[in-house]
Amino acid sequence: MSFSLTVLGSSSALPTSKRFPSAHVLKIHEHFFLIDCGEGAQIQLRKFKIKLGRINHIFISHLHGDHIFGIPGLLSTFSLLGRRTTLFLHGHQELQYIIDFFKTYFGKDLQYEIKLVPFKANKQAQIFENKHITVETLPLRHRIPTVGFLFKEKKKTRNIKKEAIKNYNIPIKDIIKIKNGEDFITQEGIIIPNTELTLSPYRSRSFAYCTDTLYHNKLAERIKGTDLLYHEATFLECDKKLAKQTFHSTAAQAAKIAQMANVKKLILGHFSSRYKNIELFEKEAKVIFPDTEAVEDGKEYSIDLKRTDT
Repeated sequence: MSFSLTVLGSSSALPTSKRFPSAHVLKIHEHFFLIDCGEGAQIQLRKFKIKLGRINHIFISHLHGDHIFGIPGLLSTFSLLGRRTTLFLHGHQELQYIIDFFKTYFGKDLQYEIKLVPFKANKQAQIFENKHITVETLPLRHRIPTVGFLFKEKKKTRNIKKEAIKNYNIPIKDIIKIKNGEDFITQEGIIIPNTELTLSPYRSRSFAYCTDTLYHNKLAERIKGTDLLYHEATFLECDKKLAKQTFHSTAAQAAKIAQMANVKKLILGHFSSRYKNIELFEKEAKVIFPDTEAVEDGKEYSIDLKRTDT
């Protein structure tokens, strides 16, 4: 049951020879979710061997170019590859203009449906759900309406032991009850405790994506205990004034959010091209939050399965 993030792009507005603009792929239980789609996202998807056909949902944080310029090219490639399944774009209502522009000039023979699933940027709300996860928006503070995204696994049931099913001849109709915590009563009337029949469930995992934003305390409250936090760090603390002017964060500010939220791990990205030494971001943040890493394009970050009693 995989839960991993692959960074496709970690640069801010200006791409560099080593870093593409914002784009990430989150893989959960073999479902692939694209988060933001900066210029060249489809190139990175191919480079890191992520199958384009597995992507059915794209989440767009806001409508600045470095987060959306990759959309037309990706939509076109989907068509050239013969896509037939519906593609869902989760974003601001204005994203429809970009979809309509693409359809008018490049998608007249499109064989698949592009469906916008709009959301409001000013409140935290659940915008997606399947049998494995939920996705919520996280209101951010940027120059235009912007959200982050919180991906959370649903609570899991206990795992029934295979040998218990055989030993006590447990019928199928009772298995779900046992997985939900009930004891089992044999035909002889003997009560078998649930703890003897099952293993504790796996912990639900979570990932928070917090891109372009000013530092603000409320964000930490909304992502308490998250396993993996991606937080933008466009600037270093020495350029704190510039970060405020442009509605961005520093590495130290991202670390403060991670510390207050008590997350398990912090990864930094969205670096300004003015900095040549990205290690400085990691060094600055680690003073406040030791388990920090400055991302590299192509790096994969996995969240391991752990049982609730470990």
